[in-house]
Formats: sequence, structure tokens, C-alpha cells
Amino acid sequence: MQHHLSGRARSYYRRDHQKPDGRVLSLYGYTPHEGEPGSEFEDPVSARSEMRFHPLRQEWTLFAPHRQTRTFKPSKAANPLAPARPGAPTTEIPFDDFELAVFGNRFPSLHPLAPPPAPAPWESRPATGDAEVIVFSPDDEGSLATLGQERRILLIEALIDRYQQHFDTGAAYVLPFENRGEAVGVTLHHPHGQIYTFPRTPEPQAKAEAAFDSGYDLDADRQSWGAEFAIAEAGGLNAHCPPWSRFPYEVWITPRSRKAGPWLFSAEEIEGLATLLGEVVQRYDRLFDQPMPYMMSFQAAPRESSGRFQFSAQFFPLMRSAGRLKYLASVEQATGIFTVDVDPREAARALREAE
Repeated sequence: MQHHLSGRARSYYRRDHQKPDGRVLSLYGYTPHEGEPGSEFEDPVSARSEMRFHPLRQEWTLFAPHRQTRTFKPSKAANPLAPARPGAPTTEIPFDDFELAVFGNRFPSLHPLAPPPAPAPWESRPATGDAEVIVFSPDDEGSLATLGQERRILLIEALIDRYQQHFDTGAAYVLPFENRGEAVGVTLHHPHGQIYTFPRTPEPQAKAEAAFDSGYDLDADRQSWGAEFAIAEAGGLNAHCPPWSRFPYEVWITPRSRKAGPWLFSAEEIEGLATLLGEVVQRYDRLFDQPMPYMMSFQAAPRESSGRFQFSAQFFPLMRSAGRLKYLASVEQATGIFTVDVDPREAARALREAE
């Protein structure tokens, strides 16, 4: 089914394709997508995940043993995120070309039909929710820095559409994110991210919501730090290193006006976010003359929100200097107290100079 959608920055199309195994593939592009699908995966997707409660840490842990069999560092010929090619192994996208694709994960941590766990002497619940993969490009190499502005805008428009679809079907919280680099645990190098949805707002985001409800103003705070924490600005948004960063060279992108999520952005703000997503990654890669491994997430408001939440895109890089990774070792894991090796003012200066 083809949909013509009016985005804030550009109009675009979404083609929805039902896979034989029950998952849905959505293809996003500036022109309607055409063509007949080729071979596809047909084995049923496992929904057997569960959540277990840790009584001392007062937090939930997600168990998904079936993910042990997920794709691990395939060859380019066996890349499951590539377009379909004659004679090549089956891929997740059974068409010979596309602009941007979203589909349900074949090895999901969360599933809308996750069954109740077996009775046990610990507290548990089904790991309901959803897990999607978002493929940025048909090319098997590239990054947010090299995609180009038009593709980054399409990515943001597609994420806005996913937010709206998941909120409409009852998700409490939607988390788009990207893991980049083997140091973060990436096993598929094709440029892609993921989208997890949760039936309850996770604790860090619930705490952020409470802070905003209590009157905290992120942009006013940013302005009070002064220019030494700033990196770049575009389209009404700023990229900066917060003084309370937990990672060396941590960067946040935030709008100057209060916006709960990108679905409230103007066309100019979407353009600005797209620009800064590319620029931050470009500066990271130039900082140590190598691709920076990082974790990036969109931190937006829960579905049920007072409207005071302030959106941020947060980058957590895993290098503290050239050739040296930042490890989250005993103190961080045992206490949650991070030890940071680089002062954020110095991090911001270095990233400003990495042009």
C-alpha cells in the first residue's frame, strides 16, 4: 500500500509491504516506490522475551535468549540489510532498490505478542513492546555524516511517522537510536539504527519528565553555561557538550524553543537537526582521524506528557583519545557513577576545531 505523506520539511511517500512471516516492511522515499518483491524470510519470528525485576536495584532486566542466533558480522554478499540482488542470499528488503526502509526486527528483544512468562519465584512480566530496524541507505557503507542532507531529512520525517504510528497503537515510550562501531557491539555495519517501543516509560525518561514538570528548563541552563560548551548551531538548534556529561566528548543537540519531540518541529528545525546530526558525526570522525564508535538516541517525551518535556538527540562516544576506548568498568557498573576523563569544555573546544 502506497501513502503520500506531507512532512514538515518535505513531502514523501511510504510503501507498506507485508512480509510472509507477518512483519511489515515500510519503504520511505521522495518518490513512490515501485517493483515486485523477490524471495523473503518465511520462518516465524520468536516473541519469547520476558522482563525480570531486580529487587535490590529496583529495575527491570530484559531476557531474550533467542537473540543469540541473530546475524553476526556477515560478509557483504550475505548482508541482510542490502537490496535484493539476483543469485544473492535473501535479504530483509526484497526489492532491488530503496531510499530508506523500516521493518520489524527478525530477532526482537520486545514483541507486541510476547507471552506471559512461566510461573517463577521472582517477579516477571512479558517483554511487550516493539523492535524495528531502520535502514538509512541501500549502500552498505556510510554514516550520518555521509548520507547527505536530503537523506537525513527523510530519516527524521520517517522517525516522526514511526512516533505517530506507535503512539497511535498505544506505545508509552518510543526510542529511536543508533549504535555505531564494533566497540559498541555492532554486528552489522550497513548504516542503520533501531526503534524500540515500550508499554511503560523507562525510568531515565520518567525522571526527565518529572524534572521538566518541576520547572527545569534545559535551554535556559544551556545558555547559562556560556560559549565554551558550544560546538555548532543550525536551524534553531544547538550542539553542545553538557557540563555534566557522563562520556568523554558527549554531545547533545537541543532546540532553542521548547519542543517535546521532533513531531512538533518546524521545517527549519528539521533541517537544522539534519544538519547537526551530520556535522556532529563528521566532527567525531575528524577528532581522532578515524570513525568514532558511539551510541546515539532521540530523547523525546512519552505519549502521556504534560508538554513541558524538551527534546534532545544525545551522542555517547566511546573514545577518550586516539586509540583509547572509554570502558564502563567496575565503578560505573556497580554504582552508576561515571568517571569522565575529558572536561566538557575541552571536549567542546576540540570538536569545534575538528572541522
